[in-house]
Amino acid sequence: MTSTAAQPATPTLDPRKFQDPAVTLDGSPRASVALEDLTTLWLNTGTLCNLTCRSCYIESSPTNDRLVYLTLADVEPYLDEIARDSLPTAEIGLTGGEPFMAAEIIPILEAILSRGFRALVLTNAMRPMMKLQAPLLDLHQRYGDQLAMRVSIDHHTQTLHELERGERTWAPTLLGLSWLSANGFSLNLAGRTCWGESEVQAREGYARLIAAESWRVNANDPMQLVLFPEMDESVDVPEITTACWGILDQDPAAMMCASSRMVVKRKGAQKAAVVACTLLPYDPQFELGETLAEASGAVPLNHPHCAKFCVLGGGSCSQA
Repeated sequence: MTSTAAQPATPTLDPRKFQDPAVTLDGSPRASVALEDLTTLWLNTGTLCNLTCRSCYIESSPTNDRLVYLTLADVEPYLDEIARDSLPTAEIGLTGGEPFMAAEIIPILEAILSRGFRALVLTNAMRPMMKLQAPLLDLHQRYGDQLAMRVSIDHHTQTLHELERGERTWAPTLLGLSWLSANGFSLNLAGRTCWGESEVQAREGYARLIAAESWRVNANDPMQLVLFPEMDESVDVPEITTACWGILDQDPAAMMCASSRMVVKRKGAQKAAVVACTLLPYDPQFELGETLAEASGAVPLNHPHCAKFCVLGGGSCSQA
């Protein structure tokens, strides 16, 4: 009779890590990333969402309003600042929550597109988006591929997608995706890498789904099908020191915070604020000021997401 050894538990994060923005636990100088050029500005339109996913990094749900809906009045000062200071911003990303739940999302998109920016909207393509078919078709007719949609579809099978997103979420997502594709919107997909399959297997699976649904997406193009590294703050991950750039052959200028910032508005706040990136909307150490100029300093990589998603995972939310 043979015994089967128990699988080792996933190592948990030492709570003494990621405490000092200047040095790591072993006393090494912590890596930081300077803002090279602000090519992408993200707008978090609010954390309210029509879904409660199993592992949403921002904890979006129908009841989470820690970040409230942005209004056109919140957004326009940042667009003005980009123009005034001749910043090289080409792309405005909109994330949430579900951006199409924000009451002023269409006027916000109009303001972005009319100024010549590319707008990238991260959506689940479900009912909140489908309620806005007429104004979205109007924007698409006038601005074409300047307006792009990235739709979250967590796996290429209904079973695993709904394991993450909940029952009865598969069919509405496919319906929204088919509507976007049939109407010629610039379209890409966002998937997950937590399912124990290789990237090749994942892309092959998505390719089969895309072919079956006749979507205008190339599963082998990493810009059209983005497979994001997983994020779990409780799992152990190395801290990134200044020496790691050379050890890992990584360029700090390739990190997301070298080229992007995100605007949020906290519940009860009078004004919006700028945070370092899309992944860290709640941690106060990553709130950098109320203006883009105030937020232009270097960002210490003092969070597990900095290591796992960006440096080691090579993840980025932007397409610019």
